[in-house]
Amino acid sequence: MSKNISNLSGRIGLKNNLFQKISDRSLNSTNDAGIKEIADEYNMGISTIHGAESFYEFLRPSHREKKAFVCNGSACMCAGTQKSLKKKLKEKLGDDKVGEMFCLGHCYENHAFHYNGENYAGNDINNIDQIIKGEDIKQEKFFSKSFASTSFLMDNKLLNLDQFKSLLKKFISLDKKEIIKSLLNSNLSGRGGAGFPTGLKWDFCSKEKSKKKYVICNADEGDSGAFSDRYLLEDQPLKVLFGMIICGYVIGSNEGVLYIRGEYPKSIEAINGSINALKSSKLLGESILGTNFSFDLNICIGQGAYICGEETALIASIEGRRAEVDVRPPFPVTEGLYKKPTVVNNVETLAAATGILINGSEKFSSIGNKKSAGTKLVCCDSFFNNPGVYEVDMCTPMKKVINEIGGGFKEPIKALQIGGPLGGVVPIKEVEKLNLDFQEFADAGFMLGHASIVSIPKDFSMIGYIHHLFEFSAEESCGKCFPGRLGSYRGKEMFDQAINKSKKIPLKLLNELLVTMKKGSLCALCGAIPVPIMNILKYFSDEMKNDIVQEN
Repeated sequence: MSKNISNLSGRIGLKNNLFQKISDRSLNSTNDAGIKEIADEYNMGISTIHGAESFYEFLRPSHREKKAFVCNGSACMCAGTQKSLKKKLKEKLGDDKVGEMFCLGHCYENHAFHYNGENYAGNDINNIDQIIKGEDIKQEKFFSKSFASTSFLMDNKLLNLDQFKSLLKKFISLDKKEIIKSLLNSNLSGRGGAGFPTGLKWDFCSKEKSKKKYVICNADEGDSGAFSDRYLLEDQPLKVLFGMIICGYVIGSNEGVLYIRGEYPKSIEAINGSINALKSSKLLGESILGTNFSFDLNICIGQGAYICGEETALIASIEGRRAEVDVRPPFPVTEGLYKKPTVVNNVETLAAATGILINGSEKFSSIGNKKSAGTKLVCCDSFFNNPGVYEVDMCTPMKKVINEIGGGFKEPIKALQIGGPLGGVVPIKEVEKLNLDFQEFADAGFMLGHASIVSIPKDFSMIGYIHHLFEFSAEESCGKCFPGRLGSYRGKEMFDQAINKSKKIPLKLLNELLVTMKKGSLCALCGAIPVPIMNILKYFSDEMKNDIVQEN
C-alpha cells in the first residue's frame, strides 16, 4: 500500500508535492472541503488523505483552535519557565487558547512560545501586548563563535552570491570522483546521529542506475537543546544549499528538497530568500553557468512530527503518507523518495561537506580521529554562563567545552543530557572524563549525537525526568511497531503512578520493558529512548530508591 502511494505521489512530484497540498488544505480550512479534490488529483482514496492529515499535530483541529503554544522541550522544562509563561499567556488569550510545542530552538534563553506564526523567548513575554497588536519587537539573537583550529562551519567564505558563483563554477567542472574522494579522505561522518560516512553515501547513490534521483536536506531538528540547524539555516544558508547542489551534481540528480520543521519560521524565511536569490542569479535551475548541469530546490514545511527527523519517516511525509518508519533495507540511496535513489543528509553534514571542499579534506581529517573527524557544532543551554552555539574541534575535552567555552554553570548541575531526548544522561563527574568523540561516548554507555546539551539542575527530580522522556516518546512515536507504540505508554503509566504516589515502580518489569524497546523498536526514537533512562537508573538510583520496588 505504501509503495502504491509513493508511486502515485511521485507522478506529480516535488513541485506540487502531496504533503504540502494536504498541509495547505488543512491549515486553510475548518472542514473537509477540498479533500476529495486532492484524492482525485492523486488517484487515491479519501481515507488515505484523511489518514495522512490526522498524523500531524499542526494539522489537527484541536491544535488549530489554539492561539499560542508554550515550548515544552527538556531545556525549558529544566529551566522551570513554562508554568509562569503559560499562566501569563492564558490570562491574555484565554485558558483554552494556549497549547504546547516541543522545542522551539530557544534553549539558550527559554521562556519560549509561539504566537501567530512567530517564535518568541527570553524577555519577549513582557511585550505580549505589543506582540498581540502585531507590532515588531527587538529580539535577542543566539551567540555563536568558532573555537575550532580551522573553521569549516562558521567562517565567512560563503556568505554572498559572488563567493557562491566562484565556488560553484570551480566544483561543477571537477570530476565527480574527485569530489567523492575528498569527502572519503576527510572522514566526514553524518552529523545527524547515525554517523554514516558521507562520502560513501554519495558514492553509493552515484552508482545507482536511475533516470531520476533526489537530494534531501533533513532540517527537521526537533531535539531539545539543539539550535545548531537554526544557526546554519539562518546565518550560513549558502553553505547548506551549496552542499545540496554539489551532491546533486555528484549523484546525477536535478532536484532537491529541504524538509524544514514548521517550528522554525525564521529558518524557512532565510532559506526561501537564499533560494530565490540563487534562482534570480541563475545559480539554480536549467543549465547552471552554461553547463549541462541543471538543479532546482524546493522547501517542504514540517507540521509538528518529531519522527520526521528519521529519514524514512521524512521521505514518507514528503510523499504525503503517514510519517511512519520504513523497514531497511532497501536504504534511501537505493530506494528513497518516490522509490528513486536518494541522498538524505542533515543540515550540518551538508554545511560540513561544503567546508571540506573549500578548505580541503586534509585539514578536516587532521582534526580529531578517523571516526570523529573535523569540527562539530555544540549547543549550550541557558544554564551555562556563556549560552550559545559553538564550533569545536572533535576530541576536545568535554571539561574544556563546559568550563572554558561554555563558561561553567550559573547554578549547581548534576547531569547533562547530550544529543537530545535520545542522547545519554551523563553525570557531571562522568562527562568531565570524556572527550567530544562519538565512539568514546558510545563506549561509556552514552550517545553524543548532535552534541546539544540540556543541563539538569541539582534539585530536579529524576523520576520527573524519566516521566518526561517516556511521555515524549509516547506522544512522538509513529505507532508502527508494538514496542514503540505500547512500550512508551506503559513506561509513562509506571511513572505517572510514581509521581502520584499511588504505586511504586517495579524495577524488574521496567528493565524488561526497556530491553524490549531497545531491541524491538523499528526506529531510533523508541529504540534509543531507553539509553538515557538506563543511565539515570544506573547513576541516580539512590535518588529514586523510595519510588522503586526491588523484585525477586
